[in-house]
Amino acid sequence: MPHHLSSPRPLLPRKLLQRRPAVVACAAVAVLAAAAILLLAAPTTEALSRTLLAGGSLPSRPREDPHAAAAERFAESSSLPPAEAPPPSLKSSFPSKIAPVPSMFSAPQPEHLYAKTSSPSKIAPAPSMFSAPEPEHLDTKANFSTRITPSPSMFFEPASSPVENFDDRSMEEPEHPDIKENSPKESAPFLQEPMSSDSTSSSDVSSDRVLPPDPEQIPLWSTAADEDLIYAKKEIANAPLVSGHHDLYAPLFRNVSIFKRSYELMEGLLKVYIYHDGAKPIFHSPYLKGIYASEGWFMKLIEGDQSFVVRDPNRAHLFYLPYSSRQLEHNLYVPGSNTLEPLSIFVKNYIDMISAKFPYWNRTKGTDHFFVACHDWGPYTTKLHDELRKNAIKALCNADLSEGVFIRGRDVSLPETFVRSPRKPLGGIGGKPASQRSILAFFAGQMHGRVRPILLRHWGGKDDADMKIYSRLPRRITRRMNYVQHMKLTKYCICPMGYEVNSPRIVEAIYYECVPVIIADNFVLPFDDVLDWSAFSVVVPERDVPRLKEILLEIPESRYVAMQSNVRKVQRHFLWHPKPVKYDIFHMILHSVWFSRVNQVLQVQ
Repeated sequence: MPHHLSSPRPLLPRKLLQRRPAVVACAAVAVLAAAAILLLAAPTTEALSRTLLAGGSLPSRPREDPHAAAAERFAESSSLPPAEAPPPSLKSSFPSKIAPVPSMFSAPQPEHLYAKTSSPSKIAPAPSMFSAPEPEHLDTKANFSTRITPSPSMFFEPASSPVENFDDRSMEEPEHPDIKENSPKESAPFLQEPMSSDSTSSSDVSSDRVLPPDPEQIPLWSTAADEDLIYAKKEIANAPLVSGHHDLYAPLFRNVSIFKRSYELMEGLLKVYIYHDGAKPIFHSPYLKGIYASEGWFMKLIEGDQSFVVRDPNRAHLFYLPYSSRQLEHNLYVPGSNTLEPLSIFVKNYIDMISAKFPYWNRTKGTDHFFVACHDWGPYTTKLHDELRKNAIKALCNADLSEGVFIRGRDVSLPETFVRSPRKPLGGIGGKPASQRSILAFFAGQMHGRVRPILLRHWGGKDDADMKIYSRLPRRITRRMNYVQHMKLTKYCICPMGYEVNSPRIVEAIYYECVPVIIADNFVLPFDDVLDWSAFSVVVPERDVPRLKEILLEIPESRYVAMQSNVRKVQRHFLWHPKPVKYDIFHMILHSVWFSRVNQVLQVQ
């Protein structure tokens, strides 16, 4: 019989099953089929993005109470180790649930850097618009500044301000040309109306001083930082009543209970991320001397901070834009050009770059970003970027409501401090007690702006022992008593606006324990969100300059003594320390930015 009949061949399926590799292959096919079924049943990334943009909620799943989680983070913050200072380059990982788009947030090509285009955040998003970039894109050192052609003085030490050369130690603003656009022909009435400091309600959080929520500024996706802010907002609104606090003097504040609770929450929750892009001298180069020193000192101290600054931007409540308006003016302004366009283009391109490279600006359209600018031109350099001008928190010395740039309730009025010696920022402060101040009113300075010539015309050059008003102190007088000595012996130091509404004389008067008399309509006073300036200063409308002496003499002596005592008490909130201390000017600026962000936060369902 033929061989194949005596040994029948086994069937093919049985033969395959007898082989181990075949069994493994069949199992793999079954797993893949099951995975395909699960993927078809799950919601797509596009569907989730559309749900968030439409204000809907994600599919329900067990989760903890966000406010409880925020409260737990606040309670544990005191036991956490201090945050590390930011490294030279960012190395953070992103949530694995977000699908990366490698080229979405890469830096723009050089040829686009100076193009006058709209902000990248206005580009119609693709389905994966808000995916995080791959980690390797964040590890790359930013090269933004290397694409910019520096002016001849780009890498030289800025020239000293004219104020630093006066031998009478008086303070003067540099003579910048008046190149503002659409300046008002006449000033509006003074808008600073201090609230009673004995109020104990929580209306400061929800009053008309806070802007109404803008639906267009709802974050495109929610984070744990948003939950922290919502928790803080509710805690501040229900702040416990504070009475007789040993460390805070209640009459200085609009509502000391609100301030104390907000400050505690800032210390426990606030995390700030600093962008590392950009090179010196415009970025990361604090200038610590002169009348614009406030922005430089804040930059220096925040970049050296280990309590609030974090490496991981996903943990941040605020994002700091570390450029200097003083350095912008020194390095990019063309003398005699009478235009700020090069400065504005530079700032616009910088914001365009970070909004293209990172997802954080686009998430909130800039509402959680802030910058600090003390130069007079700081507000005007934002005009080419709508989101920067309208949404970001601007901490400005030039807090002028009439210009349409400073937004009360969102922006922060920055104190203009004149620092003579960066090594000794507290040198020479203090003054005579109220009983030893023999001069009623004193002013000496150049005739900048619209108010000072009127002041000099009515009160300068007169044989009046009470009113010491000069354009500059005559040499015959400085031989006997210099500028600072005058302030230390004066009851009321006159602080008229110069080119812009703010003046370093306001803080200098506080340093020398002299009651400041502020003459600048439309000016939002520094830390106006928490301090009650009526407790330690006098505000005089510009139209009342001819009545200045009459107004000052009408103040009862007891009232003056109380104000002068309050000046001494409020002084601590305006002092720079090489190492920041609680409630000093560094923390007060940071608190005002934090307080603004908390008030603007919107809950995302």
